[in-house]
Amino acid sequence: MKQREPIRQIMTQNPIVLNQNDGLAEAEKLFKEHKMRHLPIVSGEKIVGILSMTDLARISFVDSYDPNNFEVDTAVYSLFSLEQIMVRNPQCIPPTTTIKEAAEIFLKAEFHALPVVEDEKLIGIITTTDLIQYLLEQY
Repeated sequence: MKQREPIRQIMTQNPIVLNQNDGLAEAEKLFKEHKMRHLPIVSGEKIVGILSMTDLARISFVDSYDPNNFEVDTAVYSLFSLEQIMVRNPQCIPPTTTIKEAAEIFLKAEFHALPVVEDEKLIGIITTTDLIQYLLEQY
């Protein structure tokens, strides 16, 4: 396994994002269309928050959450705004962060995605799934 390899090597570059003025229906559409679970929220090129598929499921009062069959009662979208349910000011990392350092952050954290920021601009995202995939490729 390579030592000190930067996160830039395995992150998703130019991630799909939501603008902070977008609605929750747009978030659900992007989650389904791109089969992903985390969306950075931006104002211009600056990250202001992050939304997970779990965040949407939580506000829909669903009894069981199945990421493969993600159905939300969209009527609830009129009760909340994106800014109300997104995680504000998420922890971000620079692209020079090593893969090991990112894994250590995930080990201690209660989240599964880290936006990658350079010069205050969102340039990527790394998830726990990306790390697992990287580890599997090493074997």
